[in-house]
Amino acid sequence: MKKLKHWLTPLMLLGVSQAQGANQEIKALFQPDPSMPWKNEFINQTPNSGYCAIYPEQCSDNKTFSIQMPIRFHTITPMSLNEGVWIKAPAQWRSLTVTNPETQQTSTVEVRISGIGSVFRLSRPVTELTGIADILEAHRKLWTTSSWVNAPPPCQYSGVGAYTPSTYRFFWKTPQSGSCNKIAAFNVGHMSFEHLDVAYELRTPNPLAMSAGVYRGSLTYSVGRVAADFNMGPLFDSDDANLTLDFVLDVQHTLKVDLPPGGNRIALEPEGGWQPWLNTRRIPERLYRDQTFHISASSRFKMYLDCGGTATSEYCFLYNDNQSSYAAMGVSVTLPGGLTDTGGRPVRRQRLRPHEVNAVVFQPGIYVDRQQGTLHFDVEKNSIARILTADKGNKYSQTVIVVFDSEI
Repeated sequence: MKKLKHWLTPLMLLGVSQAQGANQEIKALFQPDPSMPWKNEFINQTPNSGYCAIYPEQCSDNKTFSIQMPIRFHTITPMSLNEGVWIKAPAQWRSLTVTNPETQQTSTVEVRISGIGSVFRLSRPVTELTGIADILEAHRKLWTTSSWVNAPPPCQYSGVGAYTPSTYRFFWKTPQSGSCNKIAAFNVGHMSFEHLDVAYELRTPNPLAMSAGVYRGSLTYSVGRVAADFNMGPLFDSDDANLTLDFVLDVQHTLKVDLPPGGNRIALEPEGGWQPWLNTRRIPERLYRDQTFHISASSRFKMYLDCGGTATSEYCFLYNDNQSSYAAMGVSVTLPGGLTDTGGRPVRRQRLRPHEVNAVVFQPGIYVDRQQGTLHFDVEKNSIARILTADKGNKYSQTVIVVFDSEI
């Protein structure tokens, strides 16, 4: 978070406890990208392991990520003919709250398990269990619905299968919740799953609506027997009782304002300059100056004035050299497209007022990268005649600070 002030002078890993459960950190980062200002998304920073690391092309198109965890499942009794494995994963979307501990601002993250896999290990080679010499054919015949490259519904085929005489690597997509059952066509005996390999999808909040900072939150899944979120059916238990995903969302916003060279000195003049006044002595309708600036912003921010002296709730004041006379001056702002007020309206000559309590809040719809805005300075009309007649020849000046503040 940052506060920008411009002085203008008129004139946002894996740790496992075998007894308790497994923890996996999921990191995501938002940084505005000038080349794609419309892309208001978090980027997953968690390295892929397991399925997506081995088969990245299967995951990149679907924005799917995977993690492999040393959670082991094992049979509690031998598996007999017509018994089997009932694989279940929590495929439905679940929500969790992430919190910025500095600001206490919260947002919602959603996650679903979109795939599950492992390597299962048999206690005896598949050729001995089936009496079939060909290893691949033996793996096909060990189960009533062919080998484990073929996913039973509601799971879906992913194209992944690799085997040895005693092991088989598989991965299934889980478009919906439900038990995906493989039934034994022979007495299998004891078997185990050597790890838990899951793919997941994320729905992250709109980072432009979040203050800068790090947000944290956790979601815990149960692991083990039949009623658990992750389970392999009634014949299996697991070494860990739960899996906790620890989410870390890092919001790194940009708020930057640049004035052109000399733009910090504002000369207030009538329209057309001073020559018409010198020629006719006709009181001009306006004394003003429009000063352009460039702004880059990816977060909400507020604006207000620090007048550097006496001020009301509406105006800053310019003073003559001996402080005996003054003129009220108003300041307003026009912001580029992509920045709006809190009602979503374009910002055109929005009045800025002295003191932070009178600040006006603006918000981005997209990342705005070095787009032009304008500060408008106008002497209050009732002051013009007085300073041009009663105090002619004197100079009026003041230092005014325009504050752009992302700490909301």
